[in-house]
Amino acid sequence: MMRGQIEKKGRRIVILVPYPAQGHLSAMQKVASAFAGMGLEAVIVVPQHIKRWPDEEMVRWVAVEDGLRVGGGAAPDFFEIEWAMEKWMPSELEKVVMGEKVKGEVICVVVDLLASWAIEVASTCGIPCAGFWPAMFAAYRLISSIPHLLQAGLISHTGLPKEEGKNGIVSEAPIISTEDLPWLIGTVAAKKARFKFWRRSMERSRKLKWLLVNSFADERRVGDDSDLSSDPRVFPISAIIINSGGPAGRHRRTISLWEEDRSCMEWLERQEARSVVYVSFGSWVSPIGEARVRSLALALEATGRPFLWVLRSTSGWREGLPAGFVERTSGRGRVVCWAPQTEILQHRSVGCYLTHCGWNSTLEALQFRVRLLCYPLAGDQFLNCAYIVQVWRVGVRLNGFGERDVDEGVGRVMQDEHMDARLASLHQAAIIAAGPPLLNHFLQQIHPSISIH
Repeated sequence: MMRGQIEKKGRRIVILVPYPAQGHLSAMQKVASAFAGMGLEAVIVVPQHIKRWPDEEMVRWVAVEDGLRVGGGAAPDFFEIEWAMEKWMPSELEKVVMGEKVKGEVICVVVDLLASWAIEVASTCGIPCAGFWPAMFAAYRLISSIPHLLQAGLISHTGLPKEEGKNGIVSEAPIISTEDLPWLIGTVAAKKARFKFWRRSMERSRKLKWLLVNSFADERRVGDDSDLSSDPRVFPISAIIINSGGPAGRHRRTISLWEEDRSCMEWLERQEARSVVYVSFGSWVSPIGEARVRSLALALEATGRPFLWVLRSTSGWREGLPAGFVERTSGRGRVVCWAPQTEILQHRSVGCYLTHCGWNSTLEALQFRVRLLCYPLAGDQFLNCAYIVQVWRVGVRLNGFGERDVDEGVGRVMQDEHMDARLASLHQAAIIAAGPPLLNHFLQQIHPSISIH
């Protein structure tokens, strides 16, 4: 029997239900790999519009009908996905669960809280259910505080701030205002709909006995693990997730919804150590707009530094690139549609990472001790940025993409002589900290007969 494998009679199966977006899928894949490494069968259930996933022995991917008719390479938006999850997918997931029960013992369903509809399906099928929070625990606390925000008069019953500007302070350490709340994305109608979505998700999650969190115990850096350790239902497992594919994440093939341009790795080999500004704004946010693309392009050109910019080629992303920009900067710059990010971040030539502050990207930067230049765009990114800049002090926030803003930001983040030490401390807390005992403890609660040796 393989080392670390569970002693079992028959097949023991864990079914995992991610929210169908790049960062959520890749995080859940790593959770599945951790379970599979313990001898459990891991089954990830995705809607059929997800067309790309790795062919791997340890984890099975099952696509189910989602009712969406997406054509022309376009991905469904947030509200189309919500409709599919709420109206179509519950019955499809139930079929999968019941089918797996015939094959073996389904010991647990793990549900991304953004796919909270699946919690009721697990209950209907009589299977224990655990939640998975793919972001900072601080973001969970913030969204869970909606009743307090309402009672304190900081937001209206529709979730919109009652105070204009930065006057409505939600948190003092770090400073978070009502302008930074995760559901404030898009039009007024979209913000209200997202607020309703979050209230429903949090209400459903109250029924859960266990919550696996993609973070680390001392994320607030208070030294006493007060965030997570005090709650017996919460299991901080970022170290398990990040290390599930082997040392430094070098041998794991993770799901990617787009084709990676690997030629950029050859380009990085030709650059000097810690010289390159890596730029990527993640996988799901809306395009940053023509004006900001143009401004950032000119600012990158003006710095005179080498840069690698991930800028998707689909509509809305590359409009705004100045005429001749790619040709003028070809000697020291590279623009690619999609890239193998973890390989880039661990490359010796990368000096800093201009990021939207998505949580997966933030953890990957901590994994490889990369300095961060922060430009949050939406959702929990403002909260993540506040921690990066104010609490952990491993990054600098950009206020804009003007030439002076970018040049000064890059200079500050590259020249901070104490940042490497702070990154090393965070790396120890988030990546090296003991994780497997927590997952073992969770499995013992789910199924007391399971033993790891």
